[in-house]
Amino acid sequence: MKRIIYTALIYFFGLALLSSSQKTETSVNASQQTSTCVGELKAAFDYLNAVRANPAAYSEEIGVDLSGVEARPALVWNETLAKVAKEKADDMAARNYFAHVNPEGYGMNYFINKAGYALDPDWVKDVSKNFFESLSAGVEGGKAFIIQLINDGGLPNAQAGHRQHLLSMDNFWKSCVDIGIGQSYNENTTYQWYTCVIIAKHTF
Repeated sequence: MKRIIYTALIYFFGLALLSSSQKTETSVNASQQTSTCVGELKAAFDYLNAVRANPAAYSEEIGVDLSGVEARPALVWNETLAKVAKEKADDMAARNYFAHVNPEGYGMNYFINKAGYALDPDWVKDVSKNFFESLSAGVEGGKAFIIQLINDGGLPNAQAGHRQHLLSMDNFWKSCVDIGIGQSYNENTTYQWYTCVIIAKHTF
């Protein structure tokens, strides 16, 4: 299972064209950066599942009262969702925006369904809809962006949409079992780090 997770998480950062004297050093740096990101995404996946198993135990660390949140089963890594999440993170980093709907008006339901992860046809009639995506910006570490999303600005549970999504706190998300996470970096953007967490369910 760990081998599958590691394989699914691997992704590559594009390199700028460099002179031949710079290529070796740049390749080493890119390789180190990729390895770091892979580890951080796995850390995010593991940490989220740990919180889901015993929310109350993480109240102090996350900074919100999770004592009333029910434990949920561990999420299962899904390669299709991971690919879509990475593409969304890359797009935000490349075009310097941070939103559930891209500049062309497409939301995550459209991209999930297009990638072959079948959704209810009613959920994709409006191409701007998003039922399954939580976004983080400006935070690099895997554990750190999961904490950011679950904390959700310290909002109470009833108003904390990201917390409800990640911890499956309502009937719709209770049946969501698959997860994919993608992250991208661009130093020449507003937030530099962009992360997309998708937790979804098939509708066959």
